[in-house]
Amino acid sequence: MAPALGLGLLLGLLGDLGGAAKVLHSLHYLQVAVSEPSPGVPQFTSIGYLDGIPFTRYDSERGRAEPLTQWIKDGVEPGYWERQSQLYARNQHVNARNLGILRERYNQSGGLHTLLRGIGCDLLSDGSIRGSYQVGYDGRDHISFDLGSGRLVPADSTAEITRRRLEQEEVAEHWMNYLKHECPEWLRKYVGYGQKELERKEPPDVHVSGREEHGALILSCHAYGFYPSTITVSWMKGGDTLDQETQWGGIVPNSDGTFHTWARIEALPEEREQYRCRVEHPGMLEPGIFAWEPSGGNLTVVVAVSVMAAILIVVALIGFGVWKLQSGRRDRNGYNPAAGKDMGTTGTGITA
Repeated sequence: MAPALGLGLLLGLLGDLGGAAKVLHSLHYLQVAVSEPSPGVPQFTSIGYLDGIPFTRYDSERGRAEPLTQWIKDGVEPGYWERQSQLYARNQHVNARNLGILRERYNQSGGLHTLLRGIGCDLLSDGSIRGSYQVGYDGRDHISFDLGSGRLVPADSTAEITRRRLEQEEVAEHWMNYLKHECPEWLRKYVGYGQKELERKEPPDVHVSGREEHGALILSCHAYGFYPSTITVSWMKGGDTLDQETQWGGIVPNSDGTFHTWARIEALPEEREQYRCRVEHPGMLEPGIFAWEPSGGNLTVVVAVSVMAAILIVVALIGFGVWKLQSGRRDRNGYNPAAGKDMGTTGTGITA
């Protein structure tokens, strides 16, 4: 799978995409199906994210939907996990068939192929809803659904065949209803289950490091262990903010439900004392200003967290699992939209 495509979708999932209205809460599902499963790489995997935190998971090796947080385990009604497991099992079979169909359409032989799907919605601060649905095949865009126009958008001529088949099944209407109504309803329900946990504020631990490389000084500012994911990390020289010169890492989830990110800049070694890293986060009483101290104490910890974040990115890419799953009817001659309930449990194909 193309790393840029998968990572771009992951960062879009976890970060605020900008604009006047801010994201208050988000519900997204990432799914991946592979044509040649192997130990540790299931045929089908789906992960649900609430506010960027994984809260539910299914994979074909375990064969059942499982909670990833205590609040979802405690909050859902009896029978929820059984229904979810049944739905994911159906989605698994539909995705396997779709992989075969797409391989034929792209005139490909055997070997490893991936079908990636992603779907979800965001509740914005102005009360509006933003929804998204994307499908990728072998690391490339295949088809997406534009909520504004209510149209399916193919990425190439082969995907145009998919679009026509899905429109015959009136799938666009299913996605429109899910993204505008069902997904926000489930989002509010899940937020209610985990409200105490989701409203907590954990400030970041910040560490600044530096290394000389080809006559330049590379300064890195790492923020880790923070929640919620909303954060601003900026490099400054004197009183000026150097956004154009700064390289940022994504806001990446840690295994404990917190997040990690970094910002990097190239400086002249003799000017290092003029650079400061400025960090703003809801868990901080006021923005923090941090400078590089060459003696550096917590570098080992930061490196460990960075490695963990990199591993999580890889896992999420293998499960960038695609944003689409939902449809309701089966197409015998072409791409099969999966059935289900909320993104995963209501007539769409993702479950939640």
